[in-house]
Amino acid sequence: MEVGVELLIGTDIIEIERIKDLLDNGIKEKFSARVFTPEEVKYCESKGASRYQSYAARFAGKEAVSKAFGTGIGENALFNEIEILNDQNGKPLVILHGRAKKYYEGLGASGISISLSHCREYAVAYVTITK
Repeated sequence: MEVGVELLIGTDIIEIERIKDLLDNGIKEKFSARVFTPEEVKYCESKGASRYQSYAARFAGKEAVSKAFGTGIGENALFNEIEILNDQNGKPLVILHGRAKKYYEGLGASGISISLSHCREYAVAYVTITK
């Protein structure tokens, strides 16, 4: 690593059942619109029975990005301004919009990396922002 490079780190873990409950309790559209982009919904819904794991991993990813920002979700980033998609090889990547993008640029950051994982009960995300 270069001398003078700073890493901003964020991590989050969530119970998949919590996301499943939010999606299945009749407020799916409202919750989805507030938290996920249309492309994220399309991806997660394409996963069939494992869609809840995909939604939960992306939720954890958004929280992890906001923690790497050092601000959490709110003033500098909303959930749907942090988009987590996959490249052609399936590797997750972060795309920032609106205030989240502006805040990221204001940090003088040069890169953002994310890792997502899940098991039956939990989803976890780990984010590094290079500054």
